[in-house]
Amino acid sequence: MTSAVRLLIITGLSGAGKTLTVKSLEDLGFFCVDNIPPALIPKFGELLAGMSGQLTKVALVCDLRGGELFSSLFTALSQLEEESGIPYQILFLEANDDTLVRRYKETRSRHPLAREGGVLEGITRERRMLDEIRGRADVILNTSQLKPTELKSVIAERFGNLDARMMTIRIVSFGFKYGVPIDADLIFDVRFLPNPYYIESMRSKTGQDAEVYDYVLKWPVTKQFVDKLTDMIDFLLPQFDKEGKAQVIVGIGCTGGQHRSVALAETLAQHLRVRETVHIVHRDMSRSFENPLQRER
Repeated sequence: MTSAVRLLIITGLSGAGKTLTVKSLEDLGFFCVDNIPPALIPKFGELLAGMSGQLTKVALVCDLRGGELFSSLFTALSQLEEESGIPYQILFLEANDDTLVRRYKETRSRHPLAREGGVLEGITRERRMLDEIRGRADVILNTSQLKPTELKSVIAERFGNLDARMMTIRIVSFGFKYGVPIDADLIFDVRFLPNPYYIESMRSKTGQDAEVYDYVLKWPVTKQFVDKLTDMIDFLLPQFDKEGKAQVIVGIGCTGGQHRSVALAETLAQHLRVRETVHIVHRDMSRSFENPLQRER
């Protein structure tokens, strides 16, 4: 079997974004099959082996819609490795309970494991049933805070070129009062830095505005922190790369995610873009404008 073929197994919680992920992968040139019974995976591997490289990027969706058939997934993957030698990765999609419940209410659809319409009960059962496959996943992607366009961007960043070995860095600025990004590999707290919120002219601006950015970066304590932060990141990234890690997520948080964390995330991104592939997300930057009562303090 040619090693040019790359196979992605997509699974995870219902409502976590598998449909959008498949559409995003199709846009990247993947041949996608949704809801394939695991028992057919080895047969699919035989088909790929006989196609002489006509398909090089393939994604298969396997989840609990297959009922009892899903339990044979590990057996099928072992058989695939033994018979076809096709390398594969497992992508596990998840989201927090509140997000999943909200999505089901918005679409007015029924959870596949819900009894008598109890969405949360179905989610709890599904988490328990998928615990083992989650532990085997190569990539775990939490979509709770991702808008559809952001999810498509993350998928493109992570799987746009499976032959490339370059590690990508995702920097997320956030507000602690809205919760920590649970998929972050590294978290840095910058709430100790001087806060532009208390300067009237900067209160409604963000860390992307020059006035706020310069204010945050001008302090000796900020400069010292940036030196230590970049030194640590420069040390860690080669270690992650040796480990085979394809993506590192760095979270930088302040109180509300509007000023200090945004400025520091932009600074770190500028430092890394010289030699790394960097994607930056300001998760909570616009929240203060959506609800003035929740502005950073």
